[in-house]
Amino acid sequence: MKVLAAVSIIGAAVLLALPCGAHAQTYTVLHVFSGRPDGALPYAGLIRDSAGNFYGTTSGGGAFNFGTVFKMTPTGTVNILYSFRGAADQENPWSGLIRDARGNLFGTTFGYLEGGENSNFGTVFRISPTGQETTIHSFAGLPTDGANPVAGLVRDAAGNFYGAVPYGGTGTVCGAFVNTGCGIIYKIDATGKETVLYNFTGGTDGADPYGTLIIDRQGNLYGTTPLGGDLSCNAPYGCGTVFKVDSSGNETVLYSFGAQPNDGEEPYVTLVRDAVGNFYGTTDWGGTGPCSNGAVRVGCGTVFKLDPSGKETVLYSFQGGFDGENPTAAVILDAAGNVYGTVQAGGSTACPAGCGLVFRVDKTGKKTNLHVFKGKDGSLPLAGLIRDAAGNFYGTTLNGGGAQSCGSEGCGVVFKIAP
Repeated sequence: MKVLAAVSIIGAAVLLALPCGAHAQTYTVLHVFSGRPDGALPYAGLIRDSAGNFYGTTSGGGAFNFGTVFKMTPTGTVNILYSFRGAADQENPWSGLIRDARGNLFGTTFGYLEGGENSNFGTVFRISPTGQETTIHSFAGLPTDGANPVAGLVRDAAGNFYGAVPYGGTGTVCGAFVNTGCGIIYKIDATGKETVLYNFTGGTDGADPYGTLIIDRQGNLYGTTPLGGDLSCNAPYGCGTVFKVDSSGNETVLYSFGAQPNDGEEPYVTLVRDAVGNFYGTTDWGGTGPCSNGAVRVGCGTVFKLDPSGKETVLYSFQGGFDGENPTAAVILDAAGNVYGTVQAGGSTACPAGCGLVFRVDKTGKKTNLHVFKGKDGSLPLAGLIRDAAGNFYGTTLNGGGAQSCGSEGCGVVFKIAP
């Protein structure tokens, strides 16, 4: 596949004012997406190689407007490794990538949902270092397979891939969707053979897993579902779960959200696990915040910790407005136990629902805004962060940047926050 010419847009650094006692952060827009040829609307975050190059996906834009896989240099020059073509290889990669020792990149395409019915079920793909695309698996939809993966992949030492899919499978009624399935956990071996390890039912076991899985040394898989679990919470759909699926396909619910007052609700995230086995993540709703759905207070989202015994602690409840609301991305941890992440809404009023922000929560529950997006410097960060050895953070925003080919909201950016 021919690689398109490099496109580079480097933004100016902006010095942030932080509360007394906090170090100033320098925010830089490394790249502004323009739609064509460099892609548009990155849902997922980035990965980084040993030379400092970044790799990611855009859900739209590119040569055919169906999304891209890109490589970006440390200074922000983007090369398109592959542009998806639609019907030929499906479309809309919403997930992040993983990379093997040979430089091959692996991810998923969402396809699309139309009219509440699965019309295009998505794929698992490989992109070679020269830009050659191979479809490893095409999802078939319910009842035999999953449909429309949002999550990326995790790989074990033997080369098997594992993932979660929010639709398809043998489940029938999940949340507001009828006959789209409740999602699956799948395995794809080194030959490309897929095995459905678990079918969610939409009951106490959870439903509609969106986040990328994590795997331990024993081959156990861990993830979250935004629905199911304690069905008395948000009856009859449930408020979501943290789950474990072992290598034999047995599922265990480690925690059901909504089990205590002001608990989080609806986790869409990939979990992160520390050295002693605690899990950390975010919930889109819940907590003590005043955000409402009409006349009903639903909270503005939380950062949570789940210990190995299954005890959950809400580390922080977002309060909406300038404080931010609706975190949907994974968090990362530093050696001191600080938690870093993004929220998609709130913050600056330059965007109708707020443009989102980057935050830190320390071990005492104190939150600091590291950057509040203002639209032209990015907005709607749906992905989590990565951090290099020097302490710099990198991420993407779905919108913002000022490129008008995606309308007034912009096509998204890649950003850096330096300590």
